Amino acid sequence: MYTGGNRIGPGKIAVLRDTGSISEATRHLGMSYRRAWMLVDQINETLREPAVSTKQGGQHGGWTVLTPTGEQVIELYHTTEEHTRTSARQEFRAIDKLVRQRKRARN
Repeated sequence: MYTGGNRIGPGKIAVLRDTGSISEATRHLGMSYRRAWMLVDQINETLREPAVSTKQGGQHGGWTVLTPTGEQVIELYHTTEEHTRTSARQEFRAIDKLVRQRKRARN
């Protein structure tokens, strides 16, 4: 998905989906904490309104929360993926048949 020339793809969507705790998201995604924050910053800079709202930590630590804009971005991204899969189903089947034919021909 392009927004203002910047891409929002599966990595950024995964970080958005797990934004309740950036630390937890990084462990779940196998990503560095710094990388996750860079992705969040890129997303927030790309969109007209932030996808993630943050509060810096104090005694009890900080937090992040997905905004309504962030929720909408995730929903639109998943809808786009589903439309793509549906539209390309015939082509994926044709590729699958070619792969199977090639495997049989080798035996």
